[in-house]
Amino acid sequence: MLFRTRLHGKLYEFPDIRVLMGKANEEKSGDRLAGLAAQTATERIAARFVLAEVPLWLLRENPAVPYESDEVTRVIQDAVNETVYNEIRDWTLGAFREWLLADTTDGEMIRRVSGGLTAEMIAGVAKLMSNMDLIYGAAKIRVSAHCNNTMGLPGTLCSRNQPNHPTDSPEGIRAALFEGLSYGSGDSAIGINPADDSPASVARLLDMSYGVIKAWNIPTQNCILAHIATQMQCLRAGSPTGLLFQSIAGSQKGNESFGISVDLLDEAYALARKYCFPTGPSYMYFETGQGSELSADAHHGWDQVVMEARCYGLSKRYNPYQVNSVVGFIGPEYLFNAAQIQRAGLEDHFMGKLTGVPMGCDACYTNHVSADQNSIENLAVMLSAAGCNYFMGVPMGDDSMLAYQSTSYHDTATLRQLFKLRPAPEFERWLEDLGLMKDGRLTEKAGDPSFFLRR
Repeated sequence: MLFRTRLHGKLYEFPDIRVLMGKANEEKSGDRLAGLAAQTATERIAARFVLAEVPLWLLRENPAVPYESDEVTRVIQDAVNETVYNEIRDWTLGAFREWLLADTTDGEMIRRVSGGLTAEMIAGVAKLMSNMDLIYGAAKIRVSAHCNNTMGLPGTLCSRNQPNHPTDSPEGIRAALFEGLSYGSGDSAIGINPADDSPASVARLLDMSYGVIKAWNIPTQNCILAHIATQMQCLRAGSPTGLLFQSIAGSQKGNESFGISVDLLDEAYALARKYCFPTGPSYMYFETGQGSELSADAHHGWDQVVMEARCYGLSKRYNPYQVNSVVGFIGPEYLFNAAQIQRAGLEDHFMGKLTGVPMGCDACYTNHVSADQNSIENLAVMLSAAGCNYFMGVPMGDDSMLAYQSTSYHDTATLRQLFKLRPAPEFERWLEDLGLMKDGRLTEKAGDPSFFLRR
């Protein structure tokens, strides 16, 4: 197939599908760093004209990394529903985009078709969409999951209670945790990023967070975001664990840089189903983010959107309870400013849902990138309109351990009120029983962490 078009009297030619996909991508500093970005806006539009005519089968037959040399490719390709794929294989990406956005196409239809897709197809159609297209397309798709409560139901917005502490102080973490609970944050998970990744420290935090859950009969799950091997060690030793967490990449080489493999994730998944305390059946939590493969020299010459889509294809293997893109955490080398972070967040959320995984987003930024709290709030509003499953809940939106800026406990409360959304139903009933919420709105008791110290 010839990848060429003439635009404004100039001929644009692209030597292969890899180059074409990179040139069609929205401006990203990481793609420019890798030499994959379009040189001009006109070249980008020309690439999209050509990409819109590419049939889905061509992307199936040209994965970013060959099947024989990459286990992520094998996971994605082997999971394709061949019956569905054969129904859609001759669709062009442009026709696929029009079908996704058509009024007559609903979420159930999209969920069925997603079974016949590969990550490269999903990334390709995302490149043809505007920000509003990504919001509208994602809003059609609901992907729910159950661990100790239910994530992703229509009309809900959940929040991960993230009470991180720079020294892993149990007292400091517990105080921030109670503040988050008082605002209705925690139905996604009580998820703590440990400063100390040792088994002893992780086990101590698992015991502490589980103790709070049991003492207050909270319908949620805990998770300590250490390396998955450490969590597995603690789980085998009897530590009360709700979710197993791991950051993942879109290539085997990228995952090796994280110290993981498909075999290790398979082992963790089997262990979680046997020993995690919630009812399940979903026990896995994955985090991703555009640029991680490039930072590890594991992108194989492909652009950030394609490699990110492959993360979601890998995560789907494990029936995850939640997946989220930590979209602004990686820094300006890969996403330079607020506009690029916002675009990536919308792409990631759309691609995850089109893959069929329950997607949230850490709408965040680091202090050396050209972004601010207003821009992150803008992204959170857009993602709420797109049907995002959950956001982070960080005290005052300022993470004292990870040293980055994110969404706060009260941001999720505001977004629920703005969009008439509710917490997870089991969690809302618990809040109502405590008197912290009534008819979907926080009461005058909310926002006061000392509430949990007076009973």
